[in-house]
Amino acid sequence: MTKAELVEKMAKDAGISKVAATAALNSFMDGVSKSLKKKDGKVTLVGFGTFQKVRRKARTGRNPQTGAPIKIKARNVVKFKPGKQLRETV
Repeated sequence: MTKAELVEKMAKDAGISKVAATAALNSFMDGVSKSLKKKDGKVTLVGFGTFQKVRRKARTGRNPQTGAPIKIKARNVVKFKPGKQLRETV
C-alpha cells in the first residue's frame, strides 16, 4: 500500500476529506520521527506495535561484488516490533 492509497482509505473510513487525511497522516509521521530523535526514542501503540531507536555497532562487512572486507560505521536504526493484535491479524 502506498501513502496515497493509505490516505484514500483513511479518508473513506473516517468520512473526512483527503486533505484532512493527508494532514493527519503527515502529523502522525512527524510525531513518530520527532519522538525517535530523542535520546531514548520509543513510540508504543498498544495493539499495533512499538517503534524503537537502537544503536547498531560498527562492524566489518563484505563487498558483494569483490568480496573485499569493508568497514560499516555505527549508526542509529529504527526497529518495529508488532503488537499482539497485529500479529494475530497477520
